[in-house]
Amino acid sequence: MNLGRLFQKKEITGEMKTNPVAEELPKSNIKTRERRMVGQYIFGTAQSVGRQREHNEDTLFAFSSVLREGDVEFPFGLFIVADGMGGHQHGEIASGAAIKALSAYLIEKLIVPILNGSSGSLDTSLQELMEEGIEAAQDAVVRNAPGGGTTLTAALILGDQVTIGHVGDSRAYFAEADGELNAITKDHSLVKRLLELGQISEKEASIHPQRNVLYRAVGQTEPYRPDIDTLTFPAPGSLLLCSDGLWGVVGKTNLQKILRKTSSPMEICEKMVDLANQAGGPDNITVILVQNFD
Repeated sequence: MNLGRLFQKKEITGEMKTNPVAEELPKSNIKTRERRMVGQYIFGTAQSVGRQREHNEDTLFAFSSVLREGDVEFPFGLFIVADGMGGHQHGEIASGAAIKALSAYLIEKLIVPILNGSSGSLDTSLQELMEEGIEAAQDAVVRNAPGGGTTLTAALILGDQVTIGHVGDSRAYFAEADGELNAITKDHSLVKRLLELGQISEKEASIHPQRNVLYRAVGQTEPYRPDIDTLTFPAPGSLLLCSDGLWGVVGKTNLQKILRKTSSPMEICEKMVDLANQAGGPDNITVILVQNFD
């Protein structure tokens, strides 16, 4: 299996909400799933509508498999979080359309060729495939949810390589073996930009009236480029994808405590969603955690 050209790097760059209050929420509000990959990876997911929303505009996609030929085992997976915007059903339609389009594109153009043995003939890098897939997501949102939009944070895993595609303010993090979290995406939000320019403080950013305003989202009419990069998956370590319903109300320190005290990815995701709901649950909450035990 020759996948060398897929990992060619291409420079693709373009250019996140706190509200604490605590109270227990029944776990029946949370949908969870865990699956074991044959080989290196285990993943879990959890999602909740939150405590202050009646409608869920988040969508997630989690797919993993492994190709085993003789003594060679090649794991691969695709994980995506999208947080829809636009009010009423527009947000849900936008996030769903984006994820379906991106996942369908990557499965057709990459996963199927890998499975049928024709990946060696591919002349497009993973980063280019991710960019093209996000373009397909853009078209799908404009077509299916005019006036709506969505964040889109995707992780395509092939072996020990992770290609990230990112638009908006959902986030991707790598967690080291000790639970230390490091963000690998940058929020495309007005407040984040003001923070980077030194015009406001972290404290001011957390309560800024425009902290939910994005300057880049899938579905917007102005041209934009997604942030795309290919990174090596920490081994051992974890990949965390989440919507702002998690990181906006649960601080990094508390997320790291959960990672250090809990081993099951499904339980980790469930505890993170629980904590977000205990902090008021002002938004929909979506979490995916992929663990690498290599």
